[in-house]
Formats: sequence, structure tokens, C-alpha cells
Amino acid sequence: MLENLSKKFTDIFRQVSGKAHISPKNIRDALGEIKIALLEADVNLRVVRRFINRATEEALGEKVLRSVTPGQQFIRIVHSRVVQLLGDSRQELKLKGPDTQSVILLAGLQGSGKTTTAAKLALHLKGKGRKVLLVAADLRRPAAVEQLTILAGEAGVDIYRETGKDPVKVVRKSLAYAKKGEFDTLIIDTSGRLQIDKELMAEIEQVKKVSRPEELLLVVDAMTGQNAVDIAKDFDSRLDLSGIILSKFDSDTRGGAALSIKSITGKAIKFIGTGEKLSALEEFIPERIASRILGMGDVVSLVEKAQETIDEEEAFELQKKIESASFNLEDYLEQFKRVRKMGSLQSLLEMIPGAAAALDGESIDEQALKREEAIILSMTGNERKNHRIIGPSRKKRVARGSGTSVYEVNKLLKKFEKTRLMMKKMSKNKKYQANMLSQLSSS
Repeated sequence: MLENLSKKFTDIFRQVSGKAHISPKNIRDALGEIKIALLEADVNLRVVRRFINRATEEALGEKVLRSVTPGQQFIRIVHSRVVQLLGDSRQELKLKGPDTQSVILLAGLQGSGKTTTAAKLALHLKGKGRKVLLVAADLRRPAAVEQLTILAGEAGVDIYRETGKDPVKVVRKSLAYAKKGEFDTLIIDTSGRLQIDKELMAEIEQVKKVSRPEELLLVVDAMTGQNAVDIAKDFDSRLDLSGIILSKFDSDTRGGAALSIKSITGKAIKFIGTGEKLSALEEFIPERIASRILGMGDVVSLVEKAQETIDEEEAFELQKKIESASFNLEDYLEQFKRVRKMGSLQSLLEMIPGAAAALDGESIDEQALKREEAIILSMTGNERKNHRIIGPSRKKRVARGSGTSVYEVNKLLKKFEKTRLMMKKMSKNKKYQANMLSQLSSS
């Protein structure tokens, strides 16, 4: 996610933060590099100019130049300006209470990921206690209704579908069906096009008139860069959007769309799609995304993800095992499964301060992790509980069973020993734990 831009910001900050004194020339040079990085990320030129002008004005003030930690002050200014570009604060969905009916209408071009996003949003709202009904009003794209039906099943929500060709009629009937079934939230998936045209807009305008949505959200492919901004402007001029969902955000290494949309359209990004799984939808929180872009991590989001997948009692038992040095390969394997539920390791590492910089632009080898999992699965129960009994002959057997080599088995065992030691030290570091708690409580 925005790896290229994040790496450039990290390199710039490393140069600035290492200086005991900072001059106007240092600031101008750093901002010049930031300007190039933003333009290379396909951020709108007008947005870049405004960003650099305001950051320059603030950074050249006495607060930075005469500060005890000028580098850190400069980084704070850049961070606050990036947060401002992204939208300042979280914009939550404006839905009615659960006793009444709320409608979310999704619009977008064909291929933007709108149908999958509809199911992701349904799962997200289901988790918030809403009773959701998906409405299949995309009657033009072949198999769109079938796709949404399958996704609704995976998300565990109901779907309203018909075989006709009139989306307005389908939506009108779905509203009556939802009222009868006491659904408090409808998510309407509409038809997309290869390009914006009068017919598309007229159709969605009619659907909007009938459904009277609380939220009219545009789903835009984040990888389209500045084109996403143009698409949002065109849709907004006809439909008066309430917000944006950026799909495929995990694949966007540049960041032009995320950093330009709010400034140009005035419409907030409300969600981002961060993977293929239905659970891979995040609320867009500008301060946290800015921290990730600037290589500062996002500990709060990491902790929240962990809380969603790890039971409190299980976490307590794990902590006791770590502290007593009884953490074994069986526990290690269990953590693999839990971490995988939270998302890709690459996306999780971006939330850990300094981890992205330590990787130096390299990506996590997910295949290597699968080989490690295969090695552990090839061990007996006793070997997983006590890895020290794994001698040369056992290593050969495990290597054969996992389709790897003795070298890879040895490498895993050494890595496991280091991990145990690091986790034990971390569990005794009360200052680190207190910091994690304070991060969570301030979210």
C-alpha cells in the first residue's frame, strides 16, 4: 500500500531528523524532494502546489528553526499537512437508527470493484449489529446478480434479486421487501459502465429518486490515480455524492487518488478496500493513513485488528506461556493462522513503526512463510511441543515430509528460538505495553 511514496518519505525524514540544526536551505531541499515524490505519486498538481506552499510557510517559522528538535518539528508539520490532504478526520456513515430503514446506494464505473465492495460493506455493517439486505440492481453486466448472490452467502446476509431488466422497479420492490422483513440497512449495487455516459447517469438518478439514500457512495479504483479524481468530479456533479470508497487500495503503490480526491472534490473517503477477502475493508481514518504513508506505522489499527481475531482469554494464556518460556512450535503455528485472519503480513508490517523502513522497499515472502508452516505440520506432536528433541535424523524426516531441505528446517528452528527470546523480552517490557495501551485508549 503506497510503498513507493512511503519509502521516499522515510528517506527524506531520515535525512532531516538526523540534523542537530536545520536551516531554511535544509527545509527547502526536503520540501523540494517531497514535491517530486508527490508528483511521481500522481497527486494532482494544484494539490501539490498548495501543500508545498503551506508547508514551506509553516516550516520556515521560528517554531521549527529555533526548536530543540527541528527535524521532529518539521516531520510533525508534514504529517499534519498530509492528514489535511486526506480529509482531517474520519467521516462515518450517516445512517438512521436500527428502528428505521437506511439506504446506501453504490455507484461506479465497470471494473471498479463495486459489487465486491457492496458485499464487504454488508459484512462490515453486519458486524456493527445492522440487519443488512443487499439489492442486486446491476442488471446489465452478465452474471453480476449471480456474483452478488454468492458474495451475500459468504457474508451471511440476505439478498433481494429479480430477473427483470428495470433496476428502478427492482429497487422499488426491494424497499417494500426490506420493510416487511425488518431490514434496517439496504445496500444497492447499481450498473457500471466502461465510461460515464448520459444513459448511465439517467438510470442512477432514477434509482436515487426512488431509494432516497442516506449515503450515495462512489466506488473508485485507487490504482487509476488522478483519473479517479476526474471520475469522482463527474459523478458528483450529477449525483451529489456523500462520499468515496477507494477499492484496491492495497495494490496502489502510488497514492495519487487518496491524496487528491478530498482537496479537489470536497468529498471524504469513507472506506478503503485492502485485499480480496470480504473482511478486507477499513474505515478511512486520515491520521492513521497519513502515518502509514509517512512510514510511521499505525499501532492503533494493528491492535484493533488483533482484538477482532484474538480472544482475550486466549491472549492471556499465550502471554503466560511466553513469560514462562513454554511457548512452543504448536503455539507458533496457531499464531500463523490468527495473523492470516488479520490480513497479509505486508499490510500488517506497514502498521508497525519502523518495520517498512527496515524492509527497505522489499516485500514479505509469503511463500517462505507457507514453507515454514509446512515444516511445522510435518513434525510430530511431541516435536512441536519440544523442538529440542529434533536431531539430525528427525530433521531429515521433517524436510522430506514438508518438501523442503534440512537447511530450511534448521533456519526455521533458529528463527523460532530468536522469536521466543524477543517475545519474552517484550512481555517483560512494561513501558512498551503501557505505550500500546495508551495508543489504544486514545483511538
